[in-house]
Amino acid sequence: EPRSAWCCLAWTLLVVTMNCFVFLMNLLLMFVIFTIVLLPTIVVVYFGFQCHSRVLHSAARYCKSILDDNSSSALIILGFVIMSPLIVVAMAIYCSLARRLRLFMCFQPYSRAVYKGVKWRWYEEGGLCGCAKGWNTQVKAWV
Repeated sequence: EPRSAWCCLAWTLLVVTMNCFVFLMNLLLMFVIFTIVLLPTIVVVYFGFQCHSRVLHSAARYCKSILDDNSSSALIILGFVIMSPLIVVAMAIYCSLARRLRLFMCFQPYSRAVYKGVKWRWYEEGGLCGCAKGWNTQVKAWV
Protein backbone atom coordinates (compact mmCIF):
# COMPACT_ATOMS: atom_id res chain seq x y z
CA GLU A 1 0.00 0.00 0.00
CA PRO A 2 1.28 3.53 -0.67
CA ARG A 3 2.75 5.59 2.17
CA SER A 4 1.49 8.99 3.26
CA ALA A 5 3.12 12.09 1.76
CA TRP A 6 5.31 12.93 4.77
CA CYS A 7 6.29 9.33 5.37
CA CYS A 8 7.12 8.96 1.68
CA LEU A 9 9.30 12.07 1.84
CA ALA A 10 11.17 10.80 4.90
CA TRP A 11 11.76 7.38 3.35
CA THR A 12 12.81 9.01 0.08
CA LEU A 13 15.45 11.04 1.92
CA LEU A 14 16.67 7.87 3.64
CA VAL A 15 16.87 5.87 0.39
CA VAL A 16 18.58 8.74 -1.46
CA THR A 17 21.07 9.16 1.39
CA MET A 18 21.86 5.45 1.42
CA ASN A 19 22.25 5.34 -2.37
CA CYS A 20 24.53 8.40 -2.30
CA PHE A 21 26.63 6.77 0.41
CA VAL A 22 26.93 3.55 -1.63
CA PHE A 23 27.82 5.61 -4.72
CA LEU A 24 30.54 7.48 -2.83
CA MET A 25 31.96 4.23 -1.46
CA ASN A 26 32.08 2.79 -5.00
CA LEU A 27 33.75 5.98 -6.21
CA LEU A 28 36.32 5.83 -3.41
CA LEU A 29 37.08 2.18 -4.18
CA MET A 30 37.48 3.00 -7.87
CA PHE A 31 39.77 5.94 -7.05
CA VAL A 32 42.00 3.78 -4.83
CA ILE A 33 42.27 0.99 -7.41
CA PHE A 34 42.99 3.37 -10.29
CA THR A 35 45.58 5.25 -8.21
CA ILE A 36 47.43 2.07 -7.28
CA VAL A 37 47.35 0.57 -10.78
CA LEU A 38 48.26 3.83 -12.57
CA LEU A 39 51.06 4.70 -10.13
CA PRO A 40 53.85 3.65 -12.57
CA THR A 41 52.42 5.91 -15.25
CA ILE A 42 52.05 8.80 -12.83
CA VAL A 43 55.65 8.47 -11.64
CA VAL A 44 57.15 8.15 -15.14
CA VAL A 45 55.23 11.12 -16.54
CA TYR A 46 55.99 13.20 -13.44
CA PHE A 47 59.74 12.68 -13.75
CA GLY A 48 59.58 13.29 -17.49
CA PHE A 49 57.85 16.63 -17.06
CA GLN A 50 59.94 17.60 -14.05
CA CYS A 51 63.28 17.20 -15.83
CA HIS A 52 62.39 18.54 -19.30
CA SER A 53 63.94 21.94 -19.92
CA ARG A 54 60.85 23.43 -21.58
CA VAL A 55 58.42 22.39 -18.84
CA LEU A 56 59.76 22.60 -15.28
CA HIS A 57 63.52 21.98 -15.59
CA SER A 58 64.19 21.02 -12.01
CA ALA A 59 67.57 21.64 -10.44
CA ALA A 60 67.59 18.16 -8.89
CA ARG A 61 70.80 16.15 -9.20
CA TYR A 62 69.22 13.30 -11.17
CA CYS A 63 67.83 15.80 -13.70
CA LYS A 64 71.29 17.22 -14.32
CA SER A 65 73.26 13.97 -14.36
CA ILE A 66 70.87 11.30 -15.69
CA LEU A 67 67.93 12.85 -17.52
CA ASP A 68 68.39 15.21 -20.44
CA ASP A 69 65.64 16.54 -22.73
CA ASN A 70 65.63 13.44 -24.94
CA SER A 71 65.31 11.00 -22.05
CA SER A 72 62.67 13.21 -20.43
CA SER A 73 60.67 13.17 -23.67
CA ALA A 74 61.06 9.39 -23.80
CA LEU A 75 59.72 9.10 -20.25
CA ILE A 76 56.71 11.26 -21.08
CA ILE A 77 55.93 9.21 -24.20
CA LEU A 78 56.45 5.92 -22.34
CA GLY A 79 54.12 7.05 -19.56
CA PHE A 80 51.31 7.90 -21.94
CA VAL A 81 51.83 4.68 -23.94
CA ILE A 82 51.55 2.41 -20.90
CA MET A 83 48.55 4.33 -19.59
CA SER A 84 45.99 2.68 -21.90
CA PRO A 85 46.67 -0.95 -20.90
CA LEU A 86 46.87 0.01 -17.24
CA ILE A 87 43.47 1.72 -17.42
CA VAL A 88 42.02 -1.51 -18.83
CA VAL A 89 43.66 -3.52 -16.04
CA ALA A 90 42.37 -1.12 -13.38
CA MET A 91 38.82 -1.27 -14.75
CA ALA A 92 38.96 -5.08 -14.89
CA ILE A 93 40.12 -5.22 -11.26
CA TYR A 94 37.38 -2.83 -10.15
CA CYS A 95 34.63 -4.68 -12.04
CA SER A 96 35.81 -8.03 -10.73
CA LEU A 97 35.90 -6.75 -7.15
CA ALA A 98 32.52 -5.02 -7.48
CA ARG A 99 30.96 -8.21 -8.86
CA ARG A 100 32.54 -10.43 -6.22
CA LEU A 101 31.49 -8.15 -3.35
CA ARG A 102 28.10 -7.45 -4.99
CA LEU A 103 28.54 -3.71 -4.55
CA PHE A 104 25.82 -2.78 -7.02
CA MET A 105 23.28 -4.81 -5.05
CA CYS A 106 23.59 -2.24 -2.24
CA PHE A 107 21.61 0.35 -4.19
CA GLN A 108 18.03 0.47 -2.95
CA PRO A 109 15.04 0.93 -5.27
CA TYR A 110 12.87 4.02 -5.01
CA SER A 111 9.80 1.79 -4.47
CA ARG A 112 11.16 1.16 -0.95
CA ALA A 113 10.19 4.73 -0.09
CA VAL A 114 6.83 4.81 -1.85
CA TYR A 115 5.22 1.53 -0.74
CA LYS A 116 4.92 -0.12 2.67
CA GLY A 117 6.14 -3.67 3.08
CA VAL A 118 8.93 -3.57 0.49
CA LYS A 119 11.95 -5.26 2.03
CA TRP A 120 15.47 -3.96 1.84
CA ARG A 121 17.38 -5.61 -0.96
CA TRP A 122 20.27 -6.59 1.30
CA TYR A 123 17.82 -8.10 3.79
CA GLU A 124 16.42 -10.43 1.13
CA GLU A 125 19.91 -11.50 0.06
CA GLY A 126 20.87 -12.71 3.53
CA GLY A 127 23.10 -9.92 4.80
CA LEU A 128 24.45 -6.49 4.09
CA CYS A 129 24.76 -6.27 0.29
CA GLY A 130 24.51 -10.03 0.00
CA CYS A 131 28.05 -10.56 1.28
CA ALA A 132 26.94 -12.96 4.00
CA LYS A 133 25.39 -15.29 1.45
CA GLY A 134 27.65 -17.84 -0.21
CA TRP A 135 29.24 -16.65 -3.41
CA ASN A 136 27.99 -18.16 -6.63
CA THR A 137 31.07 -19.80 -8.17
CA GLN A 138 29.17 -20.95 -11.26
CA VAL A 139 29.03 -17.44 -12.72
CA LYS A 140 32.07 -16.69 -14.87
CA ALA A 141 32.73 -13.53 -16.87
CA TRP A 142 35.52 -12.50 -19.18
CA VAL A 143 36.62 -8.88 -19.14
